[in-house]
Amino acid sequence: MNYRSAQVCTLLLVAVATASLPAQTPARLTIDLNRPKATASPILYGLMTEEINYSYDGGLYAELVRNRTFRSDWSGILDWYVVEKGSSAAKIGVDATTGPSTAISNSAKIEVTRADANSPAGILNEGWWGMTVRPNAEYTGSFWARSDKPGALPVQVALVVDQSGKIVARASVAVNGSAWQEYKFKMQSGAVPVSPENHLEITVDRPATLWLQLVSVFPPTYHNRANGNRVDLMEKLAAMHPSFLRFPGGNYLEGNRIDSRFDWKKMIGPTVNRPTHAGTWSYPSSDGMGLLEFLEWCEDLKMQPLLAVYAGYSLNGEVVKPGPELDTYVQDALDEIEYVTGGTDTKWGAVRAKDGHAAPFTLHYVEVGNEDNFDKAKTYDGRYAQFYKAIKAKYPALQIIATMPVNGMTPDVVDDHYYKRQQGMFDLVTHYDSMDRKGPKIFVGEWATREGTPTPNLGAALGDAAFLTSLERNSDLVVMSAYAPLLVNVNPGGMQWSSDLIGYDALSSYGSPSYYAQVMFGSCLGDHIPVSDVSGAGAKTFYSVTATAKSKACLKMVNAASVPQPITINLSGLGTGTHNAGVQTLSGAAPWATNTIKDPARIVPVASKVSITGETLQHTLPAYSIQVFEIELK
Repeated sequence: MNYRSAQVCTLLLVAVATASLPAQTPARLTIDLNRPKATASPILYGLMTEEINYSYDGGLYAELVRNRTFRSDWSGILDWYVVEKGSSAAKIGVDATTGPSTAISNSAKIEVTRADANSPAGILNEGWWGMTVRPNAEYTGSFWARSDKPGALPVQVALVVDQSGKIVARASVAVNGSAWQEYKFKMQSGAVPVSPENHLEITVDRPATLWLQLVSVFPPTYHNRANGNRVDLMEKLAAMHPSFLRFPGGNYLEGNRIDSRFDWKKMIGPTVNRPTHAGTWSYPSSDGMGLLEFLEWCEDLKMQPLLAVYAGYSLNGEVVKPGPELDTYVQDALDEIEYVTGGTDTKWGAVRAKDGHAAPFTLHYVEVGNEDNFDKAKTYDGRYAQFYKAIKAKYPALQIIATMPVNGMTPDVVDDHYYKRQQGMFDLVTHYDSMDRKGPKIFVGEWATREGTPTPNLGAALGDAAFLTSLERNSDLVVMSAYAPLLVNVNPGGMQWSSDLIGYDALSSYGSPSYYAQVMFGSCLGDHIPVSDVSGAGAKTFYSVTATAKSKACLKMVNAASVPQPITINLSGLGTGTHNAGVQTLSGAAPWATNTIKDPARIVPVASKVSITGETLQHTLPAYSIQVFEIELK
């Protein structure tokens, strides 16, 4: 069944399920298009990201090789195994005495004691729950190596089918001598079926000792970026129309300890100079997704970077006290901002240019820390003030975001986080309506309706959409928002937190109902908020409206009830004649309905059109539905 057929069937099922149910009391929504109430934030919708649920390694970061730096435990080198074909013999282990750089000072030592052309030996890597090979695709790879042979040692690299052992792409590399060198190669697949059931093999056909480090294989990436991102995930993110990216993320920024924080200076330049580090969600980070890669991600999706800087607090309670002890970290943040925004005539701008991006990036927002309300020592007031003063002194135009309210000063912006079930999100819908507009602006930097796993169900999407209507209505105050977490690898062991917006495995990806709610809301946003009022609506009916004069009105409506909601919509100022409106509808027969990796199109938006004659539209909101109207204004 194709997507369109699935969508139509879903609507028919909803119609049948609700046809026998009584509708709610008719409601009236009045919108005065001639009376702007407030300015709407143009950057309301964005992305929040961090290394959780294998979001980067094994997810967005397109690297196919898992554990490319050969970490090991009592069982041996993780995710790597010996290959012995025919009569060959080999063993592998970690050599802690030699590596290609000071950052990566160890290596895998492969000792092949018996091998020939018919019986090669070496090692294989299983990838991130497999390695997807697609037909007629080019795979770009590299590794650092040395050998015990004075001359050239032929090394074979291949992508191999798990079930049959058939080679579907291969390359040959000549490793020359005992000095560490980087070797690059390309492999081309042919007319093979697309499948994730493949692995990487690196073998030799003669007795030899080979040292390897930083083994890497990339499929085609988004915009063909070197060290780049996975195409299908980037396309899904692009469809959300995000205006900014908050990075490197919450807990990933802080680290469990100070020495495992996001230390950006160790995550720039060639990957051989990136030492890797312990993550905060039970698995290590390859550091392939470094500072410049985040910035290029912003560039590819035309987003503003929202840079979070480490502020002296880590998750296990380690704190750097305000004052001289914090100066080093404040300077580190200033250097980081210079790397992002500085010209090539600055120290760190020149480093960025050397790393491959001469042009500076535009930066408007910097966030100091993450969730510092968990700091039991209660040092954030002093730490934020120290960062604020130093950053403003050098970059007065930057808006400095605080992770919590600050005593003694008014931050430019405060970051609010909400993780609740559906009813909790409904309760938040009026939270910002009467908030003082004279205080700091609000960034809702992390939020989600947490129902459904690994990704949210339709009920969660309804809670999300209800909350989004309140953010839109108050977007003169709430300048930015970002759902979290953004990504999850749905393989067993891939998830540490639910619910997550987009799910994937090695082969494919899918959007949750909450993802499609985000896509719909981001697809239409005006520049001001007209005066409006609703009466007679059910307790689970929510709405927001924004408009751009002489262009469009964007009306979002949510009916989270199990029965339809009749509503009369009066658009004062629309004028006479007929006006066209595009409509997107997301709905389902039950709140627990959802999408999965095997059934990605159960709950997806359906597009339609309506004509509005005069200034009034008689409409019925389907049960369990989200609708977005884009109305032409002439």
